[in-house]
Amino acid sequence: MPIEDFIDALEEADDKKYIKNLKNLVSDGVKEVIKKRPQADVVSYRQIKETLEARLNPVPNADYERWPAEGIDFPWLRMSLTSSLILLLISAVGEASIHPGCALHSETLEGVSRDGDIIIGGSFVVHSSFRFLQPSFQDVPERISCEGFQIRYYRDVLGMMFAIEEINRTPNMLPNMTLGFRVYDSCMSEARALMGTLRLLSGVESTVPGYDCWPHQSLAGIVGELVSALSLPMARMLGILHVPQISHGATLSALSDKLQFPSFLRTVPSNKFQNIALPQLIRSFQWFWVGMVVVDNDVGEQGGQAIRQGIETNGGCVMFVAKIHLSYTKNKVLQVVEVIKQHSIEVIVIHSPEVHVTALMNALYEHHVTGKVFVASASFGITPGLFTRQAWELLNGTVGLIPNTGQMPGFWDFLSHLHPSTSLGETFIKLFWEKAFICKWVQSQGNFTAPGDFSPDARPCSGKETLEKVARDLFELNDLSYTQHAYLAVHVYATALNELILCKPGNGPFVNGTCANSSDIQPWQVLHYVKSVNFTTNTGENVSFDENGDLSAAYSIINVQVKNNTFGFINVGSFDNMAPEGQKVVVNAGAIVWNTRDSQVPRAICTEHCQPGYRKAPREGQPVCCYDCLPCSLGEIANESDAAECQRCPDDQWPNERRDMCVPRVIEFLSYEEPLGLVLAITATFLTLLTTAILCTFLWYRETPIVRANNRGLSFLLLLALMLCFLCSMVFIGQPTSLSCMVRQTLFGVVFSVSISSVLAKTILVVMAFKATSHHSPWRRWLGPNTANGVVCLCSVLQVIICTVWILKSPPFPEMNTEANEGRIIFQCNEGHSFFFYCMMGYMALLALVSFIVAFLARTLPASFNETKLITFSMLVFLSVWLSFIPAYTSTRGKYMVAVEVFTIQSSSAGLLGCIFFPKCFIILLKPKLNSREHLKEKATMAIK
Repeated sequence: MPIEDFIDALEEADDKKYIKNLKNLVSDGVKEVIKKRPQADVVSYRQIKETLEARLNPVPNADYERWPAEGIDFPWLRMSLTSSLILLLISAVGEASIHPGCALHSETLEGVSRDGDIIIGGSFVVHSSFRFLQPSFQDVPERISCEGFQIRYYRDVLGMMFAIEEINRTPNMLPNMTLGFRVYDSCMSEARALMGTLRLLSGVESTVPGYDCWPHQSLAGIVGELVSALSLPMARMLGILHVPQISHGATLSALSDKLQFPSFLRTVPSNKFQNIALPQLIRSFQWFWVGMVVVDNDVGEQGGQAIRQGIETNGGCVMFVAKIHLSYTKNKVLQVVEVIKQHSIEVIVIHSPEVHVTALMNALYEHHVTGKVFVASASFGITPGLFTRQAWELLNGTVGLIPNTGQMPGFWDFLSHLHPSTSLGETFIKLFWEKAFICKWVQSQGNFTAPGDFSPDARPCSGKETLEKVARDLFELNDLSYTQHAYLAVHVYATALNELILCKPGNGPFVNGTCANSSDIQPWQVLHYVKSVNFTTNTGENVSFDENGDLSAAYSIINVQVKNNTFGFINVGSFDNMAPEGQKVVVNAGAIVWNTRDSQVPRAICTEHCQPGYRKAPREGQPVCCYDCLPCSLGEIANESDAAECQRCPDDQWPNERRDMCVPRVIEFLSYEEPLGLVLAITATFLTLLTTAILCTFLWYRETPIVRANNRGLSFLLLLALMLCFLCSMVFIGQPTSLSCMVRQTLFGVVFSVSISSVLAKTILVVMAFKATSHHSPWRRWLGPNTANGVVCLCSVLQVIICTVWILKSPPFPEMNTEANEGRIIFQCNEGHSFFFYCMMGYMALLALVSFIVAFLARTLPASFNETKLITFSMLVFLSVWLSFIPAYTSTRGKYMVAVEVFTIQSSSAGLLGCIFFPKCFIILLKPKLNSREHLKEKATMAIK
């Protein structure tokens, strides 16, 4: 049928039917036109355009009033359909029949498909790599060819097919409708992923951007891709066209940005949570010194930076970040090997799809770089078929994250019944058969068989091989990660479509409560329902998306264990982002097999851990993980290992010897219970009693010449003052109180002033007595007791005034001193303003000095009538003691400072007592004959001569 006749036939049809079925008629009609046209005919773009524009005019008697009501502009529709028909004709006619300037170029994409009322598209990695020669532009560039068919990746496609079969068998899902699919193999190539996406959008083998040419069918959405690098360009394109995309493996957190990727969703967690889980997993093994290998693309760069930041936030360091890619030459791979060899790193984090790392693993083994422990991110989906046995020796002991994976009941039965003669997708199933049974189909063209996969003399495939015994091992059913997520993605679409079909007009989600037209479903309508799905699978797994199109974050932690040339994935823990802080990562360390010489957890540190009581001091010019351990300063502790800073103890506490905890401080003061305080108290009591005994002796012998000769009234006063001096020293002992603090220094100052004043008065009276030897001497009037009393009172009153002002202006008070002594609180008396204390001490020193000078000048007077020599010696002792007191007092703290002052008070008072009164007591008690008036006169006469 010529093209003109075909167009005439379309034009003669009823306008409503013409508008409604134009796409279907065009598709079928064009195929008929191309099939029957003469081979010599050459149809140009201009010829087609002119013919259509001349003939596609408004049909007479058409009900135009109908179109505005449905929101359709007929002239625009006519123009759009004209353009669509032109493009469809061009696509159907082919390159050979079109004018060269208007040809649509395309490449063959292998895939698998099944018809249905609604189509779910798929873009999957089936081959692990591709071959692409850099074009020289001196010849036609070669097409991208796929290499390395992987059963593990093919299993994801089978998971999607199994889900669609399961849904089509379910009576209450999509009644009176069937799901179909069309899946393309991206071969880990961004270009092929985009080409497959364009074909899914166009519905024809030649990509026609912006046009939906699906005949009799609707594209609901697309499942894929496995890796983020392939999903990213797809998501940008599909987001513009509002076509839903559900990835079963892409984890890049940037894909959660709904401004850039409004139609992207996924059935695996975002690596936003992986970037939390992986550093915490590394920290749980106390690894702080690691290396990183990331894929050399934007996804690897962004993810690697996030993981590195997480490791460093948890206190670790990344010594190096090496990049790898499957397109790297051998020399570039060896450069990465050298980087790893140069650093003594025991733990290496891998953030890359496994296909990019296979060459690196082989190179590491060849260069004897073994004994490393690898930590795999969720993007490193471990596929055994990709690695050699030597590489598995390196990967043994690897720990890593995989998204939580549920069960797929009936999947094993589905796989065991696969067969090239009955299964869809002849290309894929035959490649699978060849790899599974190590054979070669006689009629196979081998378009996808990777070089070296089979020997040239491989036995032919018979088709009689059975999968029942080998399916479980071939498809690695012990780990359904990513396959089960593709399975979930199909169920998400099915649930959304079921809700769309069951919508009741008036209660719909669209404008004015309208529902979608089930015979003309638009992807953007499906996207609305997909975002709000919330259902439970037949295994009890709840599926719902958050506002970013992500599922809840949960990972399993696996350990790769290779035994007897067989590998296994052992679940050794989990990560749950909803768990309380500190409990998100749970690891059963006893179930892990390590790839180390001693089978122990490897050590990954630059510096040994700092024990409690020490802090980390970073080394200049080195990473923060390399540091020195310094003990905490005085008053500080570190109660945990690897403390960055020490903590200061509260004022009432002090570090223990290990400086890992604060203990209550000992409150220190000079108490009666301790030996030092007890000795001083006993000494004060003894001296007091001794002074009392001397006083009693003097009272008993008060009429004897030796007592009367030296002013017995002053002697009695001096003895009473010395007794009070000994007693006041005991006020310094014991727990300080407000009263004791206020009294002890002032009482001591006044009593000592009375004592020294009495000594000074005695000295002055002796001097005056020898000056007044004549009856007419004016000195005789000053020899009475009034003079002595006046001197004592005057000297004492001045000290009383100083002490009174001190108490009124700045009285002493008790305080807890936490700074003067390590580990102790000194309970002491704060003397208030130090000026008054030094005034008091200075005044006593002045009195003592004056007494010493006067006594020293009077030392030559007759010894039988005076005691100036004894006073001179006593003042010398007094001054010596107090001069020694000054450095001793200022160099001590706490109770020892108080003890020094008490000792000084007692020793200086004892010096006065001993030097002045002991000789007299000796005469009174032991030499009574010398205590007579005649003896004193005799000595006086001899002294005068």
